[in-house]
Amino acid sequence: MSTLLNIGRTGLNAAQAQLSTTSHNITNATTPGYHRQTVRQSMEDPLLKGTVFFGQGTKVAAIERSYSQFLENQVMLSDNRRAEFAAYNAQISQIDNVLADPTSGLSPAMAQFFAALQDVSANPTNTASRQALLSSGESLVARFNALDDRLSEVRSGVEADLRATVEQINSYAREVADLNQRIVIAQSAGAGVPANDLLDQRQQAIFELNQLIKVNSVNQDDGSVAVFIGSGQALVLGNDPAQFDTTVSQDEAGRQAITLLGRDGSEVIVSETLLTGGSLGGLLAFRREALDTTQRSLGLIATTLATAFNTQHKLGTDLDGMLGQNFFNLGPVGVQPPDAATITIDPDKLGELTGNDYALRNSGGTYTLTNLTTGASQVVTTTAPGNTFEGLKIDSLSLADGETARIQPTRYAAGELSMAISQTSRVAAANPVAITVPSSNAGSLSVGNVLVKNVTGMDTSPALPAGPDGVPDFSTISVSWAANTLTVPAGYTLTSGTPPAADNAYNPPTDGPGKTFTLTAPGGFSFEFTLSGVPAGGDGFSFGPNVGGVADNRNAVLLGSLQTARLMFNNAAGEATTTMGNAYAQIVTSVGNKTREVQASEKAQDALLAQAKNARDSLSAVNLDEEAANLVRFQQAYQASARVMTVAQTLFDELLSIAR
Repeated sequence: MSTLLNIGRTGLNAAQAQLSTTSHNITNATTPGYHRQTVRQSMEDPLLKGTVFFGQGTKVAAIERSYSQFLENQVMLSDNRRAEFAAYNAQISQIDNVLADPTSGLSPAMAQFFAALQDVSANPTNTASRQALLSSGESLVARFNALDDRLSEVRSGVEADLRATVEQINSYAREVADLNQRIVIAQSAGAGVPANDLLDQRQQAIFELNQLIKVNSVNQDDGSVAVFIGSGQALVLGNDPAQFDTTVSQDEAGRQAITLLGRDGSEVIVSETLLTGGSLGGLLAFRREALDTTQRSLGLIATTLATAFNTQHKLGTDLDGMLGQNFFNLGPVGVQPPDAATITIDPDKLGELTGNDYALRNSGGTYTLTNLTTGASQVVTTTAPGNTFEGLKIDSLSLADGETARIQPTRYAAGELSMAISQTSRVAAANPVAITVPSSNAGSLSVGNVLVKNVTGMDTSPALPAGPDGVPDFSTISVSWAANTLTVPAGYTLTSGTPPAADNAYNPPTDGPGKTFTLTAPGGFSFEFTLSGVPAGGDGFSFGPNVGGVADNRNAVLLGSLQTARLMFNNAAGEATTTMGNAYAQIVTSVGNKTREVQASEKAQDALLAQAKNARDSLSAVNLDEEAANLVRFQQAYQASARVMTVAQTLFDELLSIAR
């Protein structure tokens, strides 16, 4: 009877274990990270009686979780990429909406500014047109500032998200380390006693961690798991988690760099190449690939506009007859640390500007400037010929041996742009050089297209305490023609051709349709002019200050031509290929294409993640219908085992009654 009773008892225990496990599955069906558990039963060792083995019932061998490392890895890989694209998309969509907006973008403000300039060109003495130009200039500056401010707001949000993400990574790393310790203790009874619920909790913590940064986990012999990031940087070893922090980068104020905290409290900056995948990788990639590039490119347009416009504006004269001043104020080239060098924009090499950041390094007294995007570099000095590189002019150098400075030529330009003039009379619409052709000329000589190249020395007034008065008052320059030769005053030179060479020849049969010369004065100023027609011997002409030329619009026309002038991105031949408007369109297109690319990638990863989850859930997820059926089945098994014990008890009572 005892054998029958024991068999019933083992069945009762097994059924109870099955019922408990099934109930556990049902109640955790919606618990994140839970894997379905099943009871694995085995037979008790049989009992030999004579020549026959009699069974002794059943026993619970283990509680197993339905788990596949391969399927889990597929889910984690897809989810990691999805989280990366989601973080990238959330940020880049903001700047895409701002840049492409037809009302708040840069294009309308630039069009309005140059339209106002055309009005000044049409009526250079009209005060209302000049005021409209200044107002449009203020609006254009405000638009540059607003776009840069918006990008800076996005940057501030990214930096805050980076700090929060690092804190979450640290939290999950500590949780995994703590669960490692608990699992090692719980499973110390042997390898066949898995701590299923703790294992699920740890797997879920790793899953959540993997959404923040790409991780690789390796199971250890003691039941713990080692977690690595990047190319093998340990994040969790046993119960020892690494801790990360953020610090302000030396490259740029407010820019967060990720650091690893050492046991001695030291901080080591972790390369961004090691911090890939997940939300952190997406934020870093967005900041590096889209935000930095967009802000520098916008600054490049602001730099080009301000430099080119100021250069041309200073070649004209205003309503008071004074040489033009800067129309825009442009901030200095960013140098970190500030005293490492003095670097300015070379206005003659605007097309060489790239909009990239640079590293300036002193190695044994040799300074090398390196483009951080292309890797191109050049040894630079403060003397020719090594004082310029990609549109940057090196004015001073001051770095200790072995030190490196970061140069950001356009990073802050859009945000620091401002108007330099506020008076309508200061708009330099006129050309400072007037042409006089005597009526006594016998031939058909014609002079035109005066393009001022340099105004140095045009103002010959004595230096006052506040400097020269700024009025071009150079002496009249008389030019005469005879025997196919132009004669200019002593000290003046004529050049023509490309490259320019000394040339005083003018041969009417060949040059009559028009020949362009450059006249350079001893004081330094120079200008181009075009000579055409057939002069007679002794014919001449002269150049002098444009006194009272308030109705002159020649410089305003040249300023307006900057709208369609190719000023940016030199080709291999050194020729500029892109207008400012096209450059902005390229920014909008680049950001828009990247936004569509990231959105498409996120959708693709969503689909891959759904497939991976379906494959995993088919193995490990809880099916409530199946568990409900199991509940009935194990209830019946429990009742049947209880019935066996009842029969055993009845038989035992019968035996006792016989004895009485």
